[in-house]
Amino acid sequence: MRCVSTTAQHDELFALHRTVVFAVAYEVLGTRADADDVTQDTYLRWREVDLQRVRDPRAYLATISARTALNAVRRTARRREDYPGPWLPEPLVADEGPEQEFLRREQLGYALTVLLQEARPEQRVVFVLHDVLELPYPAVAEALGKTQAAVRQIAHRTRTRLASARLAAGAAAEHDAVLSAFLSAVAGGDLQALLSLLAPDAVLLSDGGGKVVAARKPVLGAERVAAFLLSITATADPGTGAQVVGLNGGRGVLVHVGARVDLALALGLNRRGRIDGVYLVRNPDKLVAARGAGPG
Repeated sequence: MRCVSTTAQHDELFALHRTVVFAVAYEVLGTRADADDVTQDTYLRWREVDLQRVRDPRAYLATISARTALNAVRRTARRREDYPGPWLPEPLVADEGPEQEFLRREQLGYALTVLLQEARPEQRVVFVLHDVLELPYPAVAEALGKTQAAVRQIAHRTRTRLASARLAAGAAAEHDAVLSAFLSAVAGGDLQALLSLLAPDAVLLSDGGGKVVAARKPVLGAERVAAFLLSITATADPGTGAQVVGLNGGRGVLVHVGARVDLALALGLNRRGRIDGVYLVRNPDKLVAARGAGPG
């Protein structure tokens, strides 16, 4: 039977690194519910670990979370395959809190999470463990059950594409300014202003989960994206409003009709500060946590 002091030590260390455990699971799986399940499973496994053999609790817990999340990916793969239309990660909506602070500090914005979900699960794990948490290749290789050479190759293939989406240091103000200009252009029906903000190859993804109306295919190109957005605004229900909120460590928007949260919106910017990704989450199952941030 474990002594009380050891149990307390396990709990104290887990509480200290819980945000890392959750973040690893979320970036691999893309939903809060799945990440919460992995966090709980990680805790139960952690309680059985001999602490005398653990040199770095943060790294140890991150690797447990990564392994558990990979197993969960295999269990949830069918959900993605059968999903109607584009699948987007669940937005993490909150103005403050340890999760938002971690995502902000580690430059993990919503656009990056979207790209991560398009990568293979092992690529997600390598990127988060090595490039974000800075775990050494031997630890990442052990977590995946692969050789260091294989892990280095996975990292090389993944890094360039994903690193371009990480929020550059000091870019938060620029992102906020673009978001403000974007909202003004959409609300005012200003096509030219909107086109000036969009990259020529901009993509709009709309996730309705088959439960609400949403674009079933990606909208490609600045002109089509702009037309799509302005058509939504022109046909919006009376009482529709937009609220800027904290979202995945950055800023996003909740659009509400009365007291009901209708969608969450996030933008991705390219290196020139132009919008190359517009992400609309309308699936009500992915807006459950966001409802608490809606208008009171």
